[in-house]
Formats: sequence, C-alpha cells, structure tokens
Amino acid sequence: MNIITEYIRDLKTEFKGYNGSSLVKDLMAGVTVAAVALPLALAFGVASGADAASGLITAIIAGFVMSIFAGGFYQISGPTGAMSAILITLVARCGMQGVFSATVLAGIILALAGIFHLGRLTAFIPMPVITGFTSGIAIIIVLGQVDNFFGVKSQGDSAIAKLASYGTLGFSPNIAALGIGLLVVGIMVIFPKKWAAVFPSSLAAIIIATVIAIILNLNIPSVGEIPQTLFPDNRFSLASLGTVDFSQIIAPAFSIAMLGMIESLLCGASAGRMTGTKLKSDRELVAQGIGNILVPFFGGVPATADIARTSVAIKSGAKTRLVGIFHSLGLLASMFLLAPVMSRIPMSALAGVLMVTAFRMNDWDSIKMFFKGRFKGPIAKYLVTMAATVVFDLSAAIALGIAVALVILVARLSKLDIIYDKVDPSRLDETDDRLIKCWQKTIVAYISGPLIFANTDCLDEIPTQLDGANTLILSMRGVSMLDISGGQALIEMLAALKKAGVTVKMCGISPTVRDMMNRTGVTDILGEQNYFWSATTALTSL
Repeated sequence: MNIITEYIRDLKTEFKGYNGSSLVKDLMAGVTVAAVALPLALAFGVASGADAASGLITAIIAGFVMSIFAGGFYQISGPTGAMSAILITLVARCGMQGVFSATVLAGIILALAGIFHLGRLTAFIPMPVITGFTSGIAIIIVLGQVDNFFGVKSQGDSAIAKLASYGTLGFSPNIAALGIGLLVVGIMVIFPKKWAAVFPSSLAAIIIATVIAIILNLNIPSVGEIPQTLFPDNRFSLASLGTVDFSQIIAPAFSIAMLGMIESLLCGASAGRMTGTKLKSDRELVAQGIGNILVPFFGGVPATADIARTSVAIKSGAKTRLVGIFHSLGLLASMFLLAPVMSRIPMSALAGVLMVTAFRMNDWDSIKMFFKGRFKGPIAKYLVTMAATVVFDLSAAIALGIAVALVILVARLSKLDIIYDKVDPSRLDETDDRLIKCWQKTIVAYISGPLIFANTDCLDEIPTQLDGANTLILSMRGVSMLDISGGQALIEMLAALKKAGVTVKMCGISPTVRDMMNRTGVTDILGEQNYFWSATTALTSL
C-alpha cells in the first residue's frame, strides 16, 4: 500500500500546474524519442533472435505500460542490446514460446523484488563488474550480427558457436549486404552531433540505406513483413505453457530479471542526476515487472529502461511521464503508416546500427581510467566479468565478477601495517632520569588495519624488530577489527615475548576490539593493568 500511496502522491506533484505548454513539450519530446527508438526497436528485435516486428511491439507496449508506473517521469523503456544478448541462446534452444514464458517469469521476479524493497541491491555490484558485463554484451551483439552484416549464414545456438561454424561452412560475404552495412556504420560515425540533436543518426542511416537498396534493387536479406497489429499470431498464451520445458527457462528468467533490474536502476540513477529528481527504485522494479509480464501476450521480448531513449527524452524537454506514452503512440503510428517501407529495410543496415551501438555501449571513460591508472583490481574485475559474459551468461558473469571483487576487497582490507618508533624523550618534556633510561629500551609499534585470519602472520615480525628493547608498547588505535584467529596470534606472541623477558603494554584499543581480547583470553595473559588510553600514558607508567 505504501508504494501505491506514494505513487498517487508523486503523480499529483508531477502534474501540478500542468498546462498546454507542458503538454506540447511532452508531445514534441515523445515524437523525438520515437524517432530514436524506431531503428533501435527494429534492430534489437532482430538481434534477440526474434524479428524486427517483435522489437517494435516491445517498444510500443513496454514504453506505454512502464512509463505509466515508472519510478521516475523520465524513464523510457523498450528492447535493449544488453537484453538481446541474453535472448540469442534462449531463442535458439527454446523458441519464442520459451522466450515468452521466461519473460513472464522474469516480470514476476522483478515485481516481487520491488514489493520486497530490493531496489538497492545493485548498489552492491562494483562499477568495474558492471562495466565488464556491458563490454561483454557489446561483444556478443557484434558477434551475433556478423551473419546479417556480411549477408552470410552460420549454425549454432550462441554467438560464439555461430562464429566457429564459419570454419566448416565457409565464409563468403555478400558484397552488396556488406556495402550497405559499411555505409550505415560510416554515416553514424561521421554524422554531425549538431544534426543528431535534431535527427537521429541511426534513423538517417537506415533511411539512406533502404532508399539505395530499393533504387538499386539489391538482392540482399531485408526485414520482411511488419504485421500491422499488436496481436500477431506468434505470441504468448497460457495454453502454450504445456509445451515449455521450465528447466530450460528458469536460469534465463533470472538473468533477464537481473539485467532488467541493473539496467533500469542504473539508467534511473543517471537520469535522476540529470533531472534532479531521484528515482523511486522499488516502484521502478514493479513497473518493469508489470511491463514484462504483459509484453509477451503481444508477442514482444523482454524490455528494460534504456539510457539512450531516456537521455533523449530529458534533453528534449520532457516534463512528465506522458512523454513515454507519446513515444509509444508515435511508434504505433509508424507501425500502421510505415510498415510497407520498414519491411524493405536491409538486415545488414540494422546490423550496422547494432555494430555502432555496441561500440558506444562501452563505458570508454571508465575503461581508459582502469588501464591508464594501472588499477590491477578493477582491471581484473572488468576482464573476468567481460570474458564470463561472452563465454557463459550474465548470471555467471555477475557472480564471478562479484566473487573476484570480494577476494580483492578482503585482500586489501586485511592488509596490516606495523610502524616501529623509538621513544624520543625531548618530545615528552620529561626530566625524570629513571623514565628516560627506561624509554631508551622501549619500542612503540603502531598497528593499523583489521587483525584477522588473513594477516596474523604479520605479528611474527614484531619480536624481530625489538633491537634489544625490553619493553614493547602496542598502539592499536588503528586496529578496526579483531577475530578469533587474531586473538590467538596475539596470545602466542605475548607468551613468546613474556618468555623472552619483554614487558608488553597496549593502548588505544576500541571497545569492540577490547571485547574480543577479553573473550579470546588476550586480557588474561596481558593483564588488565597493561591496558592504557594512549602511548603517552603507557610510557609514563613504566
């Protein structure tokens, strides 16, 4: 009920003072986003292993439904390249009915994640891991479009398997298809940015490529028929559940849900900074869930919020969530008015759009920072996640990436620094000759870091650094944590020093560390009287 109450309250705030001027801005922004979304919807539909029509229907339904319930007025959803990368293998193995069933299941998972307030889970995924799986997805998209780009045929149920099949089937590119693909890539690369702000480079490239293909009557594969209906023959129905092998779709469904969560929340976080309006994460997950539950009933593929469409909406002056609805209506009008023309779009042209989109998906600024700064940890997380995404799947990639991140984190957090310092009487303004004489045979060891199982061997060096001193003061103000292994190591060290005739005092111990010392028996061997607040008070007690 809290989500519903909050949603109604936010709607009132969002539309407060809404007028004709605001409506015109939303309408124009919606039309602009539709122009950007049209070629992407067609391309991502093809990239998923389905067809262009599925991508278009997904953009229409998901854009409409998810905009209504979105956690931020700026969120624009539809098919994405990242989602397409997951679907390639699923389509090959389970067919479209398998995709539809997995999408519904993923939608249920997303909705439950929002209801149970799991919207902050993505905050626990390190940035290099996200960057790595984004790059891995970009590679999968490129590999998956080699057939269309070169006008060839391959075999296999994954991008890598298809690429490998060229060794047995041969590789004879269709020069006309390749030429169209290269033309699209060239146009998108050199298209002036100031023009792109008014007219999307991808749409311009597809229009030019299609016109050339029609005029020259090129014998190359095209998109094919675009059904002028939201209810195509091949769509999800409850009766089809009996034909689905659920053991084959459970893992992909979780991958779809995970990717939907990550993409939508990251998109919302970025867009929230652009607009100054923070995304309601849990509500966004519910919106994504509802949308993905409904999309398969219209023959669509999984959808998620997309930063490309969303950023265009914001830059075009979007005021409310109506911009997402207008964008969907614009795509719907395109389906009915432009279907005959869209059916003539060369597949290699869409492949060209996807090639450039895949390249631009990479977070090049972050990647450059990793390698230029020689950050070994982030580089390892990035490369492991990218490779796992290509070789395995998203779930395995995220799991491996987080595992590597945790190992590196534990290694770094467990680093123990010990600095040794001889006592300088002049700094303490002391004139007592007896104390000064004692201090001459005193060493202060400053310990920083958690004293845990991973670094207890560092304590072995302390007895070797005394250099004839008979008193050791352990300053442990920098020790943030002590576990049972650390406590045992301290007991062993104290016992060895006591046997060697060395007096040990400790200072600057936090309450939690002191509690562990009491519980592990360190206090029993050290003695309650040898705890001090600071090194100075320990020194003056000698």
